[in-house]
Amino acid sequence: MRSRTPPLVPGDLVRVAALVSLLVAPFVLGGLGAALFLLVLGGTMVPRALGVPAALDVPYSASLLLAAWAAQLSWYEAVPWLDLPVHAACTGLIAAVAYLALARWGLAPGVGADPGARRRVAAVVTTTGLGALGAILWEIGEWAGYTYLDDRIGVGYTDTIGDLAWAVGGAVLAGALVPLGGRSRSAPSPTAPSARGVSRRARAARRAPT
Repeated sequence: MRSRTPPLVPGDLVRVAALVSLLVAPFVLGGLGAALFLLVLGGTMVPRALGVPAALDVPYSASLLLAAWAAQLSWYEAVPWLDLPVHAACTGLIAAVAYLALARWGLAPGVGADPGARRRVAAVVTTTGLGALGAILWEIGEWAGYTYLDDRIGVGYTDTIGDLAWAVGGAVLAGALVPLGGRSRSAPSPTAPSARGVSRRARAARRAPT
């Protein structure tokens, strides 16, 4: 039986860049940088495993990689406002991927080619909630990093509230756009019967008395 090799997708280019960053990080950025890019590489593999469409896979993976390099190269100190749109973009894209994962596992309403009003509202509410939770956990992580690892990490009341506001805004926007993305690459159509189901029904019909 011939093994099936998963086809290459555009997001794999970003994953290669994340892998190269991980290989370079220990020599250029030290142990903390290597740990960060290990997390980034793991995060970029999530949409690959879920079969997320390229329109979401590429910006999601690229935003994680960009956010990590921006932190390591002190871009946030050089451009103080850059932190806010990065929070919005990363949180929204992560929340969108999380929503599609829940939908694929049957834990959230799925999104199809023409979702109804209820599913659109459910997508916005659920994605916003996921983004808000992720933003809170991120801010807790920033505080822990500042307290125990690196005092160069920016924390403070104004910084935290600004980050949370932009992150939730990004999640709301992502929730509004998720239904427009349709189904994932590997998700089967809910209306198309599987070959196995057709075969079973055909056998049952032949056995049925006339």
